[in-house]
Amino acid sequence: MSSFTPNSARLVTVFGGSGFVGRHTVRALAQAGWRVRVACRRPDLAYHLQPLGRVGQVTAVQANLRYPASVLAAVKGADAIVNLVGVRMPKGRQTFETVHAFGARTIGRAAKEAGAKAVVHVSAIGAEAQAVSAYARSKGQGEAGILEGFSNATIVRPSLIFGPEDDFFNSFAAIARISPVIPLFGGGQSRFQPVYVGDVARALAGLCEGSAPNGAVYELGGPEVKTFEELMRYICSVTGRKRLFAPVPLPVANVQAFALELLHKLSLGIWPEWLTLTRDQLNLLQSDNIVSDNAVAEARTLQGLGINPESIETIVPTYLYRFRKTGQFEKPRSASV
Repeated sequence: MSSFTPNSARLVTVFGGSGFVGRHTVRALAQAGWRVRVACRRPDLAYHLQPLGRVGQVTAVQANLRYPASVLAAVKGADAIVNLVGVRMPKGRQTFETVHAFGARTIGRAAKEAGAKAVVHVSAIGAEAQAVSAYARSKGQGEAGILEGFSNATIVRPSLIFGPEDDFFNSFAAIARISPVIPLFGGGQSRFQPVYVGDVARALAGLCEGSAPNGAVYELGGPEVKTFEELMRYICSVTGRKRLFAPVPLPVANVQAFALELLHKLSLGIWPEWLTLTRDQLNLLQSDNIVSDNAVAEARTLQGLGINPESIETIVPTYLYRFRKTGQFEKPRSASV
């Protein structure tokens, strides 16, 4: 294969490009003709992204959000910047405040200094500087931080993101495989609007063109709104598991979450994250996570960007089949003699 010769000199720097949403975003950007520079702490762990573009189209560079000089070097010469960096649980120096708040502020300032034309910052529905959840609170601080440095930044707030490598559907399908009971924290009536990672990636690639109004906030959700209980029942249906669904009062759930946090910490990380529910995540599960009426009315949604969102029924079964007792086969089959 010959080396990549771009149709234009457009360069985009993607922070967090080696993660779940990142790899899909890198692919979408490469398909749109961008030269993609992936900024991450360990470039040697981002080699899997190179096949997403032509030879030389996708490259990785070292950058750490705690060190502004490395961030500035990573955005030098970039026309657009995408910030996807986020953590599900704090780990050592990778705290919510450091990654979501301080990191976003650092990227915003570097983008302005480098003369970038567009900045797209991925936050989350429910982000609010005064939120009860530390995660949502830091996401709100991150939005303020990115705008402090780059006032024209576009904010993107997705709902629950699903796809082959997601944490949500894969984790609960794994739990349903080993547990006879599925807990419904606080009754399980909180609402979600799951959005396909490929649709989010297409939206981010489109927004890098700089077509959104200055400082616009987009809320991305899928075509359906479902409660936590409905999602749990759907997972069990797809994986062929018959399970008992048990409402868990919040006080009891908080005690369970505290015990799991402690177990994860004392095991020095041996206890897997997918079996760890934190008290902060429990707070998040108690709030609706859906696109607002204002965003719909003002076309600040996937549909407003010309994207018809995929449903969970279309995508989720294509990767949850591995949690069925017989994998991709509906019924066990034995070879005839």
